[in-house]
Amino acid sequence: MTENKSKNIVWHESRVDRKTRGEIFKQTGATLWFTGLSGSGKSTLAFTLEHLLIHKGYNSYVLDGDNIRHGLNNNLGFSDSDREENIRRVGEVSKLFADSGTIILSSFISPFSQDRQLVREIHEKNELPFIEIYLDTPLSTCEERDPKNLYAKARRGEIKNFTGIDSPYEVPTNPELIVSPANSPEVSANTIFDYLVDKQILDLPE
Repeated sequence: MTENKSKNIVWHESRVDRKTRGEIFKQTGATLWFTGLSGSGKSTLAFTLEHLLIHKGYNSYVLDGDNIRHGLNNNLGFSDSDREENIRRVGEVSKLFADSGTIILSSFISPFSQDRQLVREIHEKNELPFIEIYLDTPLSTCEERDPKNLYAKARRGEIKNFTGIDSPYEVPTNPELIVSPANSPEVSANTIFDYLVDKQILDLPE
């Protein structure tokens, strides 16, 4: 974990508490953390679920790995230490979104177990729901898809520290949900929606 170098700071509490937000928004803020290899379908599923939630009247937003590296984390590379900092920052941003009452859908390879555990602990410390969703798509399938031609470049040595090729991916040992590549994004999105209702993160209209 990075050292906190900020001194003489005080947390300011909002005048709107979490319970009030939930009653108004008809949902509990939560982070859904999509993890899996590049090409496993994380972003496709996250954006499909966001579309479903928004059209049903729920407040939701996707934080996508590539999109975040265009701005907030554009000063980070793909070394192990930079990956760790990338996930730490996103974890903190996800926490803020969840605290605001938003269903935040964070789509990141996040290959290391300790980094995902850190994000979980950030949420648990703040009593916010954290749902880890593992896209169990085999490396061979991801390579066949290779929508960004990244695996081919990694195999040729043009990309270093590429997860699944010359950098490891640590499979989650106890995720809340496992998504099979056999299911379409629409089917998986509806399954996750039902899970959120079952866990009372979403309130269905009467």
